[in-house]
Amino acid sequence: MVRDGYFYALACVVAAVLIGWLTQPVWAVVPMAFAMFFLWFFRDPERVISDAPGAIVSPGDGKVTDASVVNVNGETQARISIFLSVFDVHVNRCPIAGVVREIRYQRGKYLNAMNTASAEQNEQNIVRMEGEGQVVVFKQIAGLLARRIVFYPKVGDRLQRGQRVGLIKFGSRVDVLLDATAALQVKVGDRVRGGESILAYLQPKSELASAGRYFAAEGTR
Repeated sequence: MVRDGYFYALACVVAAVLIGWLTQPVWAVVPMAFAMFFLWFFRDPERVISDAPGAIVSPGDGKVTDASVVNVNGETQARISIFLSVFDVHVNRCPIAGVVREIRYQRGKYLNAMNTASAEQNEQNIVRMEGEGQVVVFKQIAGLLARRIVFYPKVGDRLQRGQRVGLIKFGSRVDVLLDATAALQVKVGDRVRGGESILAYLQPKSELASAGRYFAAEGTR
């Protein structure tokens, strides 16, 4: 359980007690129902993390809405997009073992996370990781209902594959951008589980000359 769930649930329980005391007990049912919802929404189940070399695991639970090769700032990359509904676990996990090289928060819109335009226009947190001789960028993207993105690590932190790194509250999307040569293991429509489902396999590279291209190009816009 993410501790935020206890805070939200406690507030609802207090509201239920006050409403039941000031009006009729039956009206306390609504805030109590919200308390149960928050306890369920902020669940944080344990997951079995793959130790396969080059495996990229899903940053979140949800439905794959895109798994294709795209052009990002003139560079060809593979992109995997995952939509998290309010019914999915919203704890985010690190897709690769490595070091956090850059974190950039981008303010923006709150389009429906199923909209392809949300990948660039919505409020989001963009993280660049280096590990296993590869560079992986993943985004926490706010959705129509999401209004807060949480990311715990800092630049320079070394993370483990599948490690908990944050969450997005109430409906959202996560994108993973990686080398175009990656062997994708998922397709549109697949259901994935954060930290457990393997999205792709990467081949180690000896050089990381292109590591900063994505962020450098973004910074010139």
